Amino acid sequence: MEGRNVETIGVRRTGWAALDRDPQQDKVEFVCPYCGARDEKNARRERALYHFTDGFLQDLQGEVTQCHSCKRSLRVVPVVLLHDQDEERRFEAVFSDELAATKN
Repeated sequence: MEGRNVETIGVRRTGWAALDRDPQQDKVEFVCPYCGARDEKNARRERALYHFTDGFLQDLQGEVTQCHSCKRSLRVVPVVLLHDQDEERRFEAVFSDELAATKN
C-alpha cells in the first residue's frame, strides 16, 4: 500500500456545527485509516465547489494530506459539509458503519 493514498471520510463543520471553534478557522476533520488517530487540516477548497450528493453537501474531489501521528499520506474524500446539529446527527447515522471501520 506504500505510494498510494488511502481514502477516508472528512467533515467540515460550519455555522452552528462549529460553535466551539474560532470563526476564522475552517478545518477538515478526519480519522486516519492507518493509525486511527483523529486529525484535522486547513480546508482549502471553496464551499461553492461542494455539491448536494446523497443528502449532504459534499466535496467529491477531496483533499490530500498527511497524518500528524503516523506521517502517512492519505486522501480525505468525500468531505462532508455540516452546518448544524441536525446535520451532524444525520451524518453520524448514515456514515457510522464507515467511520467505525476506520478506527483501530
